[in-house]
Amino acid sequence: MLRVVPMMLLSAALASAPFQCSSDPNPGQALEETPAEALFKLAEDFREQGNEPAWRHTLEFLIKRYPSSHFATRAKHQLDDAAAGKAAKSPAKEQ
Repeated sequence: MLRVVPMMLLSAALASAPFQCSSDPNPGQALEETPAEALFKLAEDFREQGNEPAWRHTLEFLIKRYPSSHFATRAKHQLDDAAAGKAAKSPAKEQ
């Protein structure tokens, strides 16, 4: 009998565990930013300051370190847009 009570308590605690744990967190209610978000914001700050090498390096690091983040996707688009802009500005070389 003494062993049955702790086993019942343990079973009850384990059975209620899924109800205690929340489901997926709502990103709109997040109080802290993710590391990928912080890096993206840092890159934006570098760009506003005119520090293009730091901007580029930060976005490249973000893509490498957090490839599945939606901020990595945004970083890729920004780098692609910047590369396309430079290609459009530089004259084509004639042979």
